[in-house]
Amino acid sequence: MTNPTATLLISCPDQRGLVAKFANFIYSNGGNIIHADQHTDFAAGLFLTRIEWQLDGFNLPREFIDPAFNAIAQPLGAKWEIRFSDTVPRIAIWVSRQDHCLFDLIWRQRAKEFLAKIPLIISNHSNLKVVAEQFNIDFQHVPITKDNKSEQEAQQLELLRQYKIDLVVLAKYMQIVSADSISQFPQIINIHHSFLPAFIGANPYHRAFERGVKIIGATAHYATADLDAGPIIEQDVVRVSHRDEVDDLVRKGKDLERVVLARAVRSHLQNRVLVYGNRTVVFE
Repeated sequence: MTNPTATLLISCPDQRGLVAKFANFIYSNGGNIIHADQHTDFAAGLFLTRIEWQLDGFNLPREFIDPAFNAIAQPLGAKWEIRFSDTVPRIAIWVSRQDHCLFDLIWRQRAKEFLAKIPLIISNHSNLKVVAEQFNIDFQHVPITKDNKSEQEAQQLELLRQYKIDLVVLAKYMQIVSADSISQFPQIINIHHSFLPAFIGANPYHRAFERGVKIIGATAHYATADLDAGPIIEQDVVRVSHRDEVDDLVRKGKDLERVVLARAVRSHLQNRVLVYGNRTVVFE
């Protein structure tokens, strides 16, 4: 799509007339809605919606949309975000030694599968510096131990500020990000090596092999202070059999991790993920 669009992600207490109110705000200002989706969580009593419209012909300048919509949303007790399709997010990819998710994200970005820039790779090891150099991406080696974790995380946060990063992707970054860092920069997507919450921790494929599992999975979620318990964006599984060895499980698991992480990042960048509580709605 060449014409820029605006997208509203809204959650508010469920009540009558919400669709009409939100649609009329766009219509009364000359907007043309091109996508609209909604979901009602009856248990939570919440209405959640994603509305996207063309900016061509829209009467309000971009900087006035938020305050104008606030006049409608505030009396409804709504929470919302507004995003624009021609704003190019800046991603920092954090890695350790494994490169499969890193290569996959770079390839998809270069193939224009999603609109973003990747100006920075941060790693607690130096192994993947050659990958960053290959693709002309700045590489920052920030080694972390139990003794220097606090000061090194402060350096990571400073790098995110320097590079004006909008999203961090933990692409097999084998370090726990502290609650303090997450509170200062909450836009973090992590890929987990199982269909949570099963087989968490070290050597998951060996543990799965020992249990004789028939499926293995991968989970992409937002990072929170609770380890591996953040809002889930995307999950998938693949079947395994008694003929599969540990190496087969690792290979299949890596394939899943690549795909699941890519789907989650794409949904986030396309403004299709609405977080409420510890849950998400991912609009198609």
